[in-house]
Amino acid sequence: MTKIVALSAFVLQLHHHHFCLVHSFTFVPRTTTISTKATSRIFSMSSAPRYSKCCRGHRSDHDNIRTTSSSKKIVDANNSSSSSSRTNKSSLGSIVLSLSICLLAILGSTSTPAHASDYGSLTPEQRFIAETWRTVDNVYIDRTFNHQNWFQLRQDALSKKYKNMDEARKEVESILNSLGDRYTRYLPPAKYESIVNAATGNLFGVGVELAQSSDGTRVIVSDVESNGPAAKGGLKPKDVFVEVDGVRFDDDKATPDDVALVVRGPEGSKVGVVVERDGKIVDFILTREPIKITSVRSYMGEKAGVSGKVGIIRIKNFSGTTAETVKSEITALKKKGATIFLLDLRGNPGGLLPGGVDTASLFLEANKPVVFVVDKKGIVDAQSTLADGIDVDSPLVLLVDGNTASAAEVFTAALKENHRAVVAGEQTFGKGIVQTIRQIGDEGNNNGGVAVTIARYETPAHHDINKQGIPVDVKSGVDCGDALSCLPREAFTMKI
Repeated sequence: MTKIVALSAFVLQLHHHHFCLVHSFTFVPRTTTISTKATSRIFSMSSAPRYSKCCRGHRSDHDNIRTTSSSKKIVDANNSSSSSSRTNKSSLGSIVLSLSICLLAILGSTSTPAHASDYGSLTPEQRFIAETWRTVDNVYIDRTFNHQNWFQLRQDALSKKYKNMDEARKEVESILNSLGDRYTRYLPPAKYESIVNAATGNLFGVGVELAQSSDGTRVIVSDVESNGPAAKGGLKPKDVFVEVDGVRFDDDKATPDDVALVVRGPEGSKVGVVVERDGKIVDFILTREPIKITSVRSYMGEKAGVSGKVGIIRIKNFSGTTAETVKSEITALKKKGATIFLLDLRGNPGGLLPGGVDTASLFLEANKPVVFVVDKKGIVDAQSTLADGIDVDSPLVLLVDGNTASAAEVFTAALKENHRAVVAGEQTFGKGIVQTIRQIGDEGNNNGGVAVTIARYETPAHHDINKQGIPVDVKSGVDCGDALSCLPREAFTMKI
């Protein structure tokens, strides 16, 4: 999936609830909950939970989205109110019960041997494993844990002796790998610290766009921003990342997010980048700078056999300002005579979920479903349009590829399944899940953190696109430079 290592400042917001960013992460340090929102393509994460909690029952910034909540399960809630006399009686009963339990515990303590896995008797390595297991156990979306005996994995791990923390970390990696979810993974201290740094200051980068390789094992350069440090330094598209500032990314597990987190840093600081190019290793020392990412641009075009001028809008990622920018571009293109619109989403890794939802609403009528976010309990947060968008009639074509992912897939599915747009190109990536990031241990232990999948998306037709992607209506090439030249005439004439 594509990811820009942009270099815009983070906007910090403090909340008492979690905030899940675009490929979707929530950063939860030990001492406080910090929410971070990238102002450009820094993450490929989606912020569904925060968007739902903040906006439920209200209009969005673009005045065209509403959210409602429903549940697939019945939740019982007891009335907690009571009279003061009942409260006093309950308190007295609780004291008596507590004393009874305490006495029972004292009397039974001499005859009950200590269990080997009691938390207090664990070594530091075992405690690290136990805490990681508990963190995942508390929030992981798949309650079958990949149809395995999740508790037994914990017992087996805690029955072993570990020489050092490195052995314990390998055990944690093995446990998390058993879940079969590449996004639920252990974050070594260096990777976790990069997230801490991202949440506590203004960070900058080198202006490079990242993507997953076609086999999903490596992270590559998909594009560079002109006049940015990467372009000036000599990084080129298709370069394969090997190492950044001493952190290796050649383990076949790295994601664009992992690389992006290490590439970012304070303005003016140096970052060492090692890539593989044509079988050779190439080193770069780049200086981080503020980079202005042009995530939306537009131009006019014409297609042989197609009646009318085509307005092409390239969307590199979705942010909080994407919808307003696209709205302005539509107006400008119409003034130039555009009667058909082509939205180029190739390589779009997603970005912020609200950005994708708001932008989709520009092309939809009122009361149309956009996305459903489902948590581990099966509770559904439904987001739908509140009013008609700016253009609900003009012919619309979306060009996607195998790196169109996350919030970009939410956008694509919303227009496809509401029969508003023809989707052309190749099947999308298939990332329909949200992650949270939690610290393991306290600040002094430096045990890194863990990324855990906590929710999933469903399309308007309630399809789960994770690991599936979105099929296209018209297959076409995606490697041509100009989006219009990729598409056959039928993409513009097909009825939906």
